[in-house]
Amino acid sequence: MRVIGLMSGTSYDAIEAAAADLTLDGDTLRMRPLGHLSVPYPAGLRDLISATLPPATTTTQAVCALDTGVGQAFAEAAGRALGELCDGAADLVVSHGQTMHHWVEDGTVRGTLQLGRPAWIAEATGLPVVSDLRSRDVAAGGQGAPLVGMTDTMLLRALPGTPAALNLGGIANVTVVAPGAEPLAFDTGPANALLDAAVRHFTDGAAAYDEDGRRAAAGRTSPALLRALLDDPYYLRPAPKSTGKEHFHLPYLRRALEKAPTPEADDVLATLTRLTAVTVADACRAHGVTELVVSGGGIRNPVLMRMLGDELPGVPLRPSDALGMPSDAKEALAFAILGFLTVHGLPGTLPSATGARRATLLGSITPGRSPLRLPEPAARPPRLLRITDPARPVR
Repeated sequence: MRVIGLMSGTSYDAIEAAAADLTLDGDTLRMRPLGHLSVPYPAGLRDLISATLPPATTTTQAVCALDTGVGQAFAEAAGRALGELCDGAADLVVSHGQTMHHWVEDGTVRGTLQLGRPAWIAEATGLPVVSDLRSRDVAAGGQGAPLVGMTDTMLLRALPGTPAALNLGGIANVTVVAPGAEPLAFDTGPANALLDAAVRHFTDGAAAYDEDGRRAAAGRTSPALLRALLDDPYYLRPAPKSTGKEHFHLPYLRRALEKAPTPEADDVLATLTRLTAVTVADACRAHGVTELVVSGGGIRNPVLMRMLGDELPGVPLRPSDALGMPSDAKEALAFAILGFLTVHGLPGTLPSATGARRATLLGSITPGRSPLRLPEPAARPPRLLRITDPARPVR
């Protein structure tokens, strides 16, 4: 089955589209990546997302406009992927949408909201669409995040020791696969969320992120500010757990700066970069991680990667590309896999990774132009992921 996966994370800078041929072979899921592309959000839509995200107040009109605008942007990305990556032929689109709110109270997820109406994608491509993949896990008592845990687990099971997969998006998450134990996945805390918010603040919106970590490299970690940031109770909560920009945003940073004034902007950025490295390293040490496979936008920040190495001496770090999984496309491919599992009648979650009462089938299906015909349900879920013959270069 040829599947297109669409993803926009908490950094909301672009829509990542990836395509792959997926085949079930006994207990192995075989994936042949067909390439991926990144489609930036239109500036006006990105500004509306930014203005609507917590802690901002909003209106139902703005939510409706976002649901349509994000849906149309995802439809454009799907159309491009269909033509440029799939030569016009695919079977399924899987859309994560844009997370606008992840409602957490005292460690319990009460709800989650991803916008981007799938009807626009189905109309533009003519293909069936699997969407709203997080809600079912939440309804089953889970965190609804991180949903990459299933893909990570299948990929890491072939590695020795206690490997972990780290994704550095707006929020950092890890999946740990220890021998003799159930897989564990959770959000460790902010990756780029606070960094990006700080850069926009210090540059009055002229810059969206710390390119190549240059400003962090020019600054020094403030021990007082780092202590104030690490005082957050979130880090002491047991896994599974999840968080988002509802928690880690500019007002949050301002409150920390009131407790630990840090006059130099570059020192603030250096401290925020160190915060990500420390919280990821603490989580890895707590679970005896022996190797870290890294993906996400943060992998392009050499200062962050150096700090991670400093905080985890003796633990090899390597990009997911080394295992055949393109680091820039990992989440989009992970959601392609989840949609593939859904249409084959297979669960897309691991209860140990999300905290749900049971493993569930994920998402809702929007039919394409043709009558909806699903494959015969698979006999059993796959345990391993094998990536073969990447067909196209990264775009």
